[in-house]
Amino acid sequence: MTNLLAIDSSITGASSVSRTLVDHFVSEYAQHNPDAAIVRRDVGAEPIPHLLPETMAGVRATAESDLEKTTRDLSDELIGELRQADTIVLGVPMYNFSVPTGLRTWYDHIARPGETFSYSEAGPKGLLEGKRVIVIESRGGLYSEGPAQPMDHQEPYLRTLFGFIGLTDVTFIHAEKIGFGPEARDAAISSAKMQLSALVRDGSVAAAEPELLDS
Repeated sequence: MTNLLAIDSSITGASSVSRTLVDHFVSEYAQHNPDAAIVRRDVGAEPIPHLLPETMAGVRATAESDLEKTTRDLSDELIGELRQADTIVLGVPMYNFSVPTGLRTWYDHIARPGETFSYSEAGPKGLLEGKRVIVIESRGGLYSEGPAQPMDHQEPYLRTLFGFIGLTDVTFIHAEKIGFGPEARDAAISSAKMQLSALVRDGSVAAAEPELLDS
């Protein structure tokens, strides 16, 4: 059985392009992997709390207070979802040239020393490996090329964050120019859906091979 973790981060509800595309991917994935376990996490509708002075130790040190232990429990839950997943798909709209704060706080809780990364004399090492990550980026303008490309602090940032914890097999799907009118929006959604469907159909995110049990 294969495991899919689907994360939404938009705060615009049903009108969200990234949410529409995550739903499309999950539907396609489920059709091609009927035995898959699918976990959904919505950090837009149900935001992860910002780390505060009274909760920081729950992620970065020894949890002692009740608040710190609650933070540690949430971090454990989020990291557990990542560890169990073979494929991770994220819907990430561009907000002010970067990512929604709900996704940032999610990352703040899953970037934990000794759990998802480690340090040594050789430098940092990501501890989550062997997973496929698909990031769906919805954008009002055109940022993957052209004069606005230097303002894209979304994709390079996400690539760095995922790479830091060992997730280096990352595919970015763009739904751009959705602010250019209804036709441009529809075209962007249609193109992104075709790319996402192809990712499932071509075997890039196919079901895992069955495990052989020891006799």
